[in-house]
Amino acid sequence: MSYRSRRSRSRSRSRSRDRDRRRDRDDWGRGGWGSGGGGGGGGGGGRPSLKGRQPGERLRKPRWDLTKLAPFEKNFYQPTPTVLNRPNYEVEKYRTDKEITLRGRNIPNPIQYFSDYNFPDYVMAEIRRQQYEQPTPIQAQGWPISLQGRDFVGIAQTGSGKTLGYILPAIVHINHQPYLERGDGPIALILAPTRELAQQILTVAQDYGSSSKIRSTCVFGGAPKGPQIRDLERGVEIAIATPGRLIDFLEAGKTNLRRTTYLVLDEADRMLDMGFEPQIRKIVDQIRPDRQTLMWSATWPKEVRNLAEDFLKDYIQLNVGSLSLAANHNILQIVDVCQEVEKDTKLRQLLEEIMAEKESKIIVFAETKRKVDDLTRRMRREGCASSPFLVLCRLRQLLNEMSHERANKTIIFIETKRKVEDVTRGLRSSGWPAMCIHGDKSQQERDWVLSEFRSGRAPILVATDVAARGLDVDDVKFVINYDYPSCSEDYVHRIGRTGRSDKTGTAYTFFTADNCKQAKDLIDVLKEANQVVNPRLYEIMDMARGGGGKGRSRWRGRDDDRRGGFGGRDRDRDRGRMGGSSSSGARNGYSNGNGYAY
Repeated sequence: MSYRSRRSRSRSRSRSRDRDRRRDRDDWGRGGWGSGGGGGGGGGGGRPSLKGRQPGERLRKPRWDLTKLAPFEKNFYQPTPTVLNRPNYEVEKYRTDKEITLRGRNIPNPIQYFSDYNFPDYVMAEIRRQQYEQPTPIQAQGWPISLQGRDFVGIAQTGSGKTLGYILPAIVHINHQPYLERGDGPIALILAPTRELAQQILTVAQDYGSSSKIRSTCVFGGAPKGPQIRDLERGVEIAIATPGRLIDFLEAGKTNLRRTTYLVLDEADRMLDMGFEPQIRKIVDQIRPDRQTLMWSATWPKEVRNLAEDFLKDYIQLNVGSLSLAANHNILQIVDVCQEVEKDTKLRQLLEEIMAEKESKIIVFAETKRKVDDLTRRMRREGCASSPFLVLCRLRQLLNEMSHERANKTIIFIETKRKVEDVTRGLRSSGWPAMCIHGDKSQQERDWVLSEFRSGRAPILVATDVAARGLDVDDVKFVINYDYPSCSEDYVHRIGRTGRSDKTGTAYTFFTADNCKQAKDLIDVLKEANQVVNPRLYEIMDMARGGGGKGRSRWRGRDDDRRGGFGGRDRDRDRGRMGGSSSSGARNGYSNGNGYAY
């Protein structure tokens, strides 16, 4: 090879390395420290090196002088006589019935009904459109605290209305602030751990903010930066962001937080689990210290408590539900102790049972015998005889629509991306309408898969923990934990994808001897929710105390393992024990073959 040829090739390699380095600088944070992609990485490409680098290292903490900062208003709460004059015993009864626990001083009474408070017309219009009858407990007690401008921590299970719990006060807060000027950043900043959660928050913000012309945008990794930058430069009152992408934009000078006076940390425990604490601290340093801060979490570990002590002042702690780790009591939890090699067979067996329940039976009452015969004759003539649906109003049209109702939506959680792909491939090859998402999927593909799942065209979603939080689909009937998560907090969040908005749901869990360290936590969660505990969980818990992991062979060849299935017993009595009604979750039993229906 000639000297000129070698030199040309050397220059080409050098240019290529320079391009790679520039790309790493542009995309830093998308797959490592600061993705905001959530649940396993954001951009879908290779991870740049983070050696010697820190998130937000180019950001400097401003020296805040409160005497020079423009004052702002944050207390807008004017309780009505109905709220003020409500007897103390009635207030305490409401809090007891709703399992509301409070800590702090000067705590206002809850807003039990929408008529209890004079919400602005631009808020009530959307509430009426959404057909909300009354606030959820977290909203009822949280709104008056937030509207007072107080800092507070809200702890509640998933699906309890937390998003509207901080969006509604944010909209009221923004409408009392001066208009944005050119170059101003957002007034309200909401930090979320995953892009899916951020996008769902954006939907709520747009629904409730559009009537008062409040602009919102969503900033997250794994998506093109251009449209997000344009939104920020044009000016938005609400920015919903994952920490990594926001750090990128702050360092690049694409936005600032000088006007931010309302800060929300949503799913704070999840953000800490994902290692976002350095980014969160860098971001909060850029916000004026007299801001209002709201922290929302499903659990209350020591790390979250420390964060609250650092960021919040004279705050009120609001807890709805058990103070310990607890699952939604509307969810029937069923645990099958099995071996790893049995999972695929058990999964298909379970899906066959779930998907067989997609039909519903409805009775139509007609006033006369002649009308009954006439309706029956017309429906049979028009091909409705095989439909299980009978609907009174606009009968034939609705029958046609309802006959295309999709199967029960089911989410299958698996620990690793590779296993997600393998299980999805196996289900699809067997004819199951399954799709999957995980952290290596592009944002466009994840959005398309979730759209197919929401519409029911693909009623089976296989996912890593990227879908354990922030995935708000109201009609998910079943959750299957193919793999038990590494911590029981994630178990609670996973099964919280069903049983949302006071509906019922069912969660199945495959539990192996390898999960023995989590057996005690799972037993505690089941007991707290008044669920039947599989006796073999106690055996696994004892095995963990005795050294764990060495007793795997003791389950091999057990007759009840070989017989273990999902049919044969009626679980209506379990629903009755839980205080719930027999619904889609109350069906033929799930038995491990040893006489227990779980």
